[in-house]
Amino acid sequence: MAQIRVLDEKVIDQIAAGEVVERPASVVKELVENACDAGADAVTVEIRDGGTTFIRVTDNGSGIESSQVQRAFYRHATSKIQNVEDLLHISSLGFRGEALSSIAAVSMVEMITKTREALTGVRYCIEGERERELSEVGAPDGTTIIIRDLFFNTPARRKFLKTPATEGSHVADLMEHLALARPDISFSFIQNGQSRFSTSGSGDLKEVVYRIYGREIARELFPFAAEADGIRADGFLGTPQLVRPNRNFEFFFVNRRYIRSQLLSKALESGYATRLMQHKFPVAWLHLTVDTAKVDVNVHPSKMEVRFSEGQQLFVFLEDQIRKALHDREMIPAVTLSGPAGRQSAAGKKETPKPGQDGDKGFLLQEKPAESVPSETPEKTAAGAPLQTPEKKGPALELADRLLDSQLPSRTARPPQPFERRRLSEMAVRERLEYEAVQKEDSAGTAEQMSLFSERLLSPKAVEQYELIGQIFGTYWIASYQDKMILIDQHAAHEKVKYEALIKKIREGGADSQNLMPPIVVTLSGEEMSLLERYGEYFAQAGFEIAPFGGNSCALRAVPCDLYGCAGEGLLQDILNGLETGKRPGTPAAVTERIASMACKAAVKGNHKMSRAEMEALLGQLLALDNPYQCPHGRPTMITMSRQELERRFKRIV
Repeated sequence: MAQIRVLDEKVIDQIAAGEVVERPASVVKELVENACDAGADAVTVEIRDGGTTFIRVTDNGSGIESSQVQRAFYRHATSKIQNVEDLLHISSLGFRGEALSSIAAVSMVEMITKTREALTGVRYCIEGERERELSEVGAPDGTTIIIRDLFFNTPARRKFLKTPATEGSHVADLMEHLALARPDISFSFIQNGQSRFSTSGSGDLKEVVYRIYGREIARELFPFAAEADGIRADGFLGTPQLVRPNRNFEFFFVNRRYIRSQLLSKALESGYATRLMQHKFPVAWLHLTVDTAKVDVNVHPSKMEVRFSEGQQLFVFLEDQIRKALHDREMIPAVTLSGPAGRQSAAGKKETPKPGQDGDKGFLLQEKPAESVPSETPEKTAAGAPLQTPEKKGPALELADRLLDSQLPSRTARPPQPFERRRLSEMAVRERLEYEAVQKEDSAGTAEQMSLFSERLLSPKAVEQYELIGQIFGTYWIASYQDKMILIDQHAAHEKVKYEALIKKIREGGADSQNLMPPIVVTLSGEEMSLLERYGEYFAQAGFEIAPFGGNSCALRAVPCDLYGCAGEGLLQDILNGLETGKRPGTPAAVTERIASMACKAAVKGNHKMSRAEMEALLGQLLALDNPYQCPHGRPTMITMSRQELERRFKRIV
């Protein structure tokens, strides 16, 4: 009979470490979250070889008192909670007290820390839980932790790590999420000696998005803010033109913690609903503030999954507010033509050359010869003495230094040398100038839109001024309004009109039915029969008459009039199969949305000649809708081109 033994502390610690420290990114996550909880406003992370051989995290937070340093590495030692009741109101990123002990169990750790009140700091070294050094040293305020040779004492786990490039990409993704979660903190990420990105810590979320994901994405975002019933959401949403083939660009932060949530993803996608094409997903960065008593973050060791006590309320809030935000914006895609005339921005304007590009003298950082700057400068002292800089600096270098100081920790274990400072300063200025150019373009675009569309493009007054020119290719219409040329897709327009008409009839309880002679007998699976029973009353409200026909079969005796031309054997299955993936499962909206989307099959197709009277009637119906911009499948119903763009292409203006 097998004997039951109590494992020794070393084995217990390595088992616990396996739950917390999965890979280098796990180490970085725990250390950076500790830095954030310590009140740091600047954090620098440096890794080498994907973090397997070297990780350094430096912050300017509160530091750790010398008497508490050793205790910080005990298992379940934390300053963030005291009793079980505190688990119901967690506001910090870390709280379990497992990170440092788990990291120390599988790596060589060096910590240098100092509080603001102390005159000197503490250097503490521990290798695989074996203390090596505890000494007094001069140090700046804050904490620096260096991790060397991760899993050096557990080779079986080390061999399961991926390549350094792959592990480094995981750390890079993590740092991006942390920077987006805390735009008020300046983050710098250095990989193999090269700066990957840095943020200013200004609190501007859009600037962080710009620095990480670039100009083209940042310019397609618009601000979002909503609050109701103790829930607050703010951030940025992408326009319906900014879509992705997966959910990788759906970012959610709850109480400043990056999380993954199917509930929030479904709410976001439901809010976009018919504005997106099938198998396309929106782009969003959303920060939610929720009562800590209503969200449980103690679900998984990674703390990436949470549970909401009022999930349905949160779903409805987010879905409704996103739909309202999209509805309140006029989102007709503007077409610009690119060509040999030069690089064009998405707004149709020639882009300002970036500093350092050919033909652009840019923002001159080289105001003095390079040799006038000493090649070497003694490092900053342990007490934090400032670097020696040239006595005279031009305004460009002064601005560069101010920008650099705003995005790097005020004190680090090893300050940058002059040549590094010059390189980082150039990068900081370049990124800042580019971001300000985007902001300026956005402001100019908004001002232009307000001047052109003080009366909305699709308002009743504006519709009276439309001039319908005609039809081309049997599919598209050309219309004009003020200084805009509007191109309309007749199939998408008719789809939208039929969709909205049927939705309105169903909601008002007046959906007309058409009897089927003979009835259509449909055999359903057990799951489909369950869905039919669950949603039966909603099908009846929508104009369906469905009767049992023995076993798993039913007879379809009547359908909504708008579906009469689509009533085949697969109609009912198509509707049922889409219910659980629709919006607000289990509600009438789930049925009505699915039924109305099926009505689109009866819309007029492309390559169909329409009379002018038919076009005018359909255009009038389309422009009377609340949301005429996209068909139910997310395709645009219309696009615009400005007179200015046409004149530019014909060289009337430059």
